[in-house]
Amino acid sequence: MAEGAREAVLLRNITKSFPGVVANDRVTFDLQPGEVHALLGENGAGKTTLMNVLYGLYRPDEGEIWVRGRRVHLRSPRDAIDLGIGMVHQHFKLVAPHGVAENVALGLSGTPFWAPARTVGRQLKELSERYGLPVDPDRRVWELSAGEQQRVEILKALIRGAQVLILDEPTSVLTPQEAGELFKVLGRMKAEGHGVIFISHKLDEVLSVADRITVMRRGRVVGTVRAEETDKAALARMMVGREVVFRLTKKACQPGEAALVVEDLHARTDRGTPALRGISLAVCRGEILGLAGVAGNGQRELVEVLTGLRRPERGRVAILGQDLTRASARRIADAGVAHVPEERIRLGIVPGLSVEENLILKKHHRPPFCRAGGLRLAAVRQFAGRAIEEYRIMTPGPRTPAKLLSGGNIQKLILARELSGNPALVIAAHPTYGLDVGATEQIREILLRQREAGAGILLVSEDLEEIMELADRIAVLFRGEIMGTVLAGEATLEEIGLMMAGERRTVAVGEER
Repeated sequence: MAEGAREAVLLRNITKSFPGVVANDRVTFDLQPGEVHALLGENGAGKTTLMNVLYGLYRPDEGEIWVRGRRVHLRSPRDAIDLGIGMVHQHFKLVAPHGVAENVALGLSGTPFWAPARTVGRQLKELSERYGLPVDPDRRVWELSAGEQQRVEILKALIRGAQVLILDEPTSVLTPQEAGELFKVLGRMKAEGHGVIFISHKLDEVLSVADRITVMRRGRVVGTVRAEETDKAALARMMVGREVVFRLTKKACQPGEAALVVEDLHARTDRGTPALRGISLAVCRGEILGLAGVAGNGQRELVEVLTGLRRPERGRVAILGQDLTRASARRIADAGVAHVPEERIRLGIVPGLSVEENLILKKHHRPPFCRAGGLRLAAVRQFAGRAIEEYRIMTPGPRTPAKLLSGGNIQKLILARELSGNPALVIAAHPTYGLDVGATEQIREILLRQREAGAGILLVSEDLEEIMELADRIAVLFRGEIMGTVLAGEATLEEIGLMMAGERRTVAVGEER
């Protein structure tokens, strides 16, 4: 029998290097037909590089790739697709103005020249019924929810004959109900002999859906275990090399004066369509208000209005009693508002500037960093040294360009800058998105320390576990409206999930705070 004949995929001794970094160091990984094999690891552990090698985006420096018993050389994703390998990326690769069938037809061989979407639509209906992935072939992609778009991506891979499916962070934009439906689909695929590689940072869901779990650290495989023979603590220890605290200690909430009051706020998207439809909420000092919801329901626009990056149509925003409805971003920052943006690279840092320069971006024009219009470099370096040590920013030095840091360390840099000076209000959008368990633990501890220091925190997140663990109250946003607010201690995943899908709740105790 040929080597790798029993495996759907065998990656053997894969090594892939980039300048100054060995991303994969003699990695061996296999996937059996009819199994879900999860891939775990810290940010920068080499998971994405390994999958890019399997999908033909990178060529390995050393090692072998075997598909169904045959050694192969992948020069492009087209080669991988032809061998029955499909990938659903974390950020979907769909053309928003086009219809579902049109998106699936793009690049699909064997479709007729005239009206290819009609032929593909029939195939889509058959596959969607077979796997329980309901989707309307005629709808435009921009009209679909995140869960529906993911179904399109999976169907797109299946219609191309994928026997191996790579899912990268597949539940990050789904409601709990949608995630449950996805897991049922994976069960049907397993029963038909498909192999699934499942990349996720959510240990609970990995344990519930995977048959085997491989953990990577610093480019190497630490070990492979069967899901029924391990637990969250053991997996986290394998990932980061130490014990990880999953249940943070949170003192009882003692709310003070209002840090933020939003009344009847309306705003539009970049395309001119309604994004916020009469939002009203309040955040007190010393509490965390968690804002839950599937991506694309107005979270981005709300955060941009509150931080001076977008003008509202009407409504009122008050911070510490001061009307700042249409104030500039600088004026809002000077009023004591910290902003941890969703897009770290685009909005959080200036990638070409050094770590120390990024740490003083919002304060470079004020003492002690500025005197007589010039920078005081000694003060800058002293502050940067303290911030790097306190927030454990892993960097070769303070003058290293920020773009060379990992995602987790860029996030810690942003937090160090924003939280210096004891802000009265912290607006944190997806603060741990895409981060490993070690970085996530540290950032959640930092947010709780800010709460205890008296800051009001608006926490925008799609991670319900994070919101339920950190928040004192939870508000749910759907299509630009608040569906309801609940006390975190009384909230259930089912209730939050229903509101995320558009079911309005009656006023809860504490909502009118």
